[in-house]
Amino acid sequence: MVRIIAGLVGVGFLVALLISLGGSISSLINEPEVESAAAMLYKHPEHLELKSDGITGKIDERAAQRGFQVYKEVCANCHSISLVAFRDLRKIGYSEAEVKKIAADWGTKQQVQDPKTGDRSERDNTPADKFPVVYYPGQGVPPDLSLITKARHDGPAYIYSLLTGYAEQTPELIAKHPDAKTPDGLYYNPYFPNLNIAMPPPLAQDGQVTYADGTPSTVKQNAKDVAAFLVWTAEPELNQRHGLGFVVLGFLLIATLLAYGAYQSIWRNVKH
Repeated sequence: MVRIIAGLVGVGFLVALLISLGGSISSLINEPEVESAAAMLYKHPEHLELKSDGITGKIDERAAQRGFQVYKEVCANCHSISLVAFRDLRKIGYSEAEVKKIAADWGTKQQVQDPKTGDRSERDNTPADKFPVVYYPGQGVPPDLSLITKARHDGPAYIYSLLTGYAEQTPELIAKHPDAKTPDGLYYNPYFPNLNIAMPPPLAQDGQVTYADGTPSTVKQNAKDVAAFLVWTAEPELNQRHGLGFVVLGFLLIATLLAYGAYQSIWRNVKH
């Protein structure tokens, strides 16, 4: 009797499952899901070539320095690179004296708390300090850019496309996709997942940054250089890692050849 009841319960469960599955399939056929405006208008990042690409890639120090200049003059007021120390800048070609000056002149100072009184104060940055965190009381902390190229798919290309992708919504676009209209206070950018971003266009015009090395300054060049700089902040040891990787591969190749030679020498006349 128990087996019969259990069998009937199982059959009932199976029938209910089949009915539910049939209803879902019928719903998909008769009422297909309408693709959202965000899904239709979203653009994947443009292709971006940097010297750091690939297993043989290396950080372009000149591009990274230009990117740091863009970050310092355009991005630093809103976004931190708090995982990077000032002295790390020597890895992209800055001298010790230049690093000291950059640290001392940096707009955001180091926060210091007196262990006895709990009072907070500020002091100048030193090369040993990490870049200070940018925060706005009551508004939170904007995204930190230290690892942004690792945290986003197609990181460098995403940064480049986002910075160069701001656009005005045309009347035709609004008429076709009325639900895609950008709300007040936001900005339309098809490279941002939901199309609307709170950050105003940081790179508004050509010549916004005057490069110290004389490179022509355009919005696209600025975006490419800051992407190259942020590749470095995410992996400041990239050059050493790639170099060490080839050394290890070379060692393994030589060790393999030696092992094979030893095998042939020892077991040459031995039947297996």
